[in-house]
Amino acid sequence: MHSASKVLAIALTMGDAAGIGPELCARLLAREQAAPVIIYGDIVSLQRALELTKLDQVLELFPISHPLQLGRYELGQHQLPIIQCGPPLPADLPYGQVNAAAGKMAHDAVIYAIDHALEGHIRALVTAPLHKDAMHQAGIEAPGHTEILAQRTKTTDYAMMLMNQELKVILVTIHVPLNAVSSLITQEKELGTIRLAHQFCQQAGLSQARIAVAGLNPHAGEAGQFGREEIEIISPAIAQAQAEGIDVSGPWPGDTIFMRARRGEFDIVVAQYHDQGLIPVKYLGLEEGVNVTVGLPFIRTSVDHGTAYDIAGQGVADERSLQTALDAALALSRNAAQTTG
Repeated sequence: MHSASKVLAIALTMGDAAGIGPELCARLLAREQAAPVIIYGDIVSLQRALELTKLDQVLELFPISHPLQLGRYELGQHQLPIIQCGPPLPADLPYGQVNAAAGKMAHDAVIYAIDHALEGHIRALVTAPLHKDAMHQAGIEAPGHTEILAQRTKTTDYAMMLMNQELKVILVTIHVPLNAVSSLITQEKELGTIRLAHQFCQQAGLSQARIAVAGLNPHAGEAGQFGREEIEIISPAIAQAQAEGIDVSGPWPGDTIFMRARRGEFDIVVAQYHDQGLIPVKYLGLEEGVNVTVGLPFIRTSVDHGTAYDIAGQGVADERSLQTALDAALALSRNAAQTTG
C-alpha cells in the first residue's frame, strides 16, 4: 500500500464477496502500488480474505468513512484503508453461492465509489467482478458495471472497451440479445461510438489514432448480399466521422480486422456486438485484459473476468488482471490530467 499523501487515491471496489473479488484485492494490495488505494466493500469479507491468503499476518484493515480522511493519517505500507459500504456481511458467508446480501454490497460499493469520483475525491475507479444473479436477487436489475456507471453518472454517450497489450476494442452494443443487435445499431449510435473511440485514444496519448470499424455481417455484408447494415448505417457513420477529421476506416470484415489490428495496422477496433469484440481480446489471455468504460466523467477500469465461484475460497485466485486494471487506471488518469491541464 502507498503511504497517504496529497495524491488522490484510486477507488477499488471489492466485487461480490462470495466470489474471488476480496481475495484479489488482498493479494493486489500486499504489493506496493504507485498511488494510494482505498477499498470499497465489506470489512468482514476483506478480513476473511486476508486470513485465507495468510496476509493477515502482514496487513491490517484501516476503516475510514470518506476519502478525505486519508489525508489525516500517515498509513504504513501494511495498513489498507477501507470504506464499509452498508451493513456488514456474515463472517460465514458461503463461497461460490449466489447471495442477495453479497450482491447488494457489491452494487453499493460501486455506488459509493462513483459518488466520491463525481465529487472529485478519487482519481479513478477500479472494479472487481460483480455477479448479476446476486444483484438481481437483491432487486437490482442492472445488467452490469457499465450500465450502473452510466445511470449513476447520468452519462448518455458511453461505451464498453476491452484492451490488452495487443488489442483495443470498443463496442457499439453491449449486453443485449444477439437477435436485437441489428435493430439497435443506428447511424447515430455508430458515429457516437467512433467518437468515443477517438476520445479515448486522445486521453490515452494516441493523438493520431487509426480507428477501424468492423462490419456486422459476414464479409462486411459483401456489397449488400449478406445484409445492408454496412451500406445504410455503418458506412454513412464512418463518412461523417471522417468529415469531422477522425482517422477511421471500414467497415472491414469481422473475421480479419482483429488480426490486422494486432499486427499494428489499426490502434483501436469498433466492434458491433459483445462477442464479436470480446472473444478476440479474451482469447489472448484474461490476466492481461482490462475493461474500460469510455465516456464517463472519470476513469474506470476493471478485470475482464467474472466472480469465479468455482474457485472462490480456495486461495488460488490470480490477481494479475486486477493489477493490470489498476496500472491502466493510473496511466489513463495521469494522461487525462495532462490533457486537461
